[in-house]
Amino acid sequence: MDFFTEQDKARAKSSNLVFLFCLAVVSIIVSLFALLSLVGTQDKDLSKLSWSLELFIMVALGTILVVGLASLIRIAFLSGGGKVVAESLGGKRLQPNTANPLEIRILNLVEEMAIASGTPVPPVYLLEEDGINAFAAGYSPADAVVGITRGCAEKLNRDQLQGVIAHEFSHILNGDMRLNIRLSGIIFGIIFLSRIGEIMMRVSGSSRRRSSNNNGGAALVMIGLGIFIIGLVGGFFGSLIRAAVSRQREFLADASAVQFTR
Repeated sequence: MDFFTEQDKARAKSSNLVFLFCLAVVSIIVSLFALLSLVGTQDKDLSKLSWSLELFIMVALGTILVVGLASLIRIAFLSGGGKVVAESLGGKRLQPNTANPLEIRILNLVEEMAIASGTPVPPVYLLEEDGINAFAAGYSPADAVVGITRGCAEKLNRDQLQGVIAHEFSHILNGDMRLNIRLSGIIFGIIFLSRIGEIMMRVSGSSRRRSSNNNGGAALVMIGLGIFIIGLVGGFFGSLIRAAVSRQREFLADASAVQFTR
């Protein structure tokens, strides 16, 4: 297996998908601009801005601001470090001075793969689960941890367990955890647009019932409904792209694991 070629292919496909993700955000800006322009042609207050560069700049800056702030809040929430994730799943940190043969084998394999991948030796957590599973968590190699279930440690032989751990080290080395957190944050920001649209529809509905002039309220309802739909559709396709990116990163992790374990 030419694992270096496979790694290059996976990285190239991941980059293309991330670029596609950025295009999706641009498409949302264009869609919002078209929505406001169409509504503006029917509303006297907005007619002067319809299909203008000024409106496009306002929409672009507003969208980037809303999506960016919501994304940063979400990323900050998800970037608590791998220790938080492992402990929330009930993991127990393995101590270097343990006398348990199973725990010693796990720690030795983790240290071997850290040397092979050129990354710091991360804390290791053992989860009391019978299923065969493992994960790497953390925003960067500095706060990354490796989690392994008891079923994975007991049911796999040394070579198999080494392959699983090497796979997780690839996620740490290639920054897959950080990439996934960032994409998740942006998707949250996009979906947050739908929440804003929903609020606009509710506010406009209430104002229309209290006012005899329904023209402004009707325009606000149309804008709110459009933003609500654009946010949901954008979030859906963003999630599909993120899933495709994750799949390519899994291929990259497999190819890297072959490199680390030979």
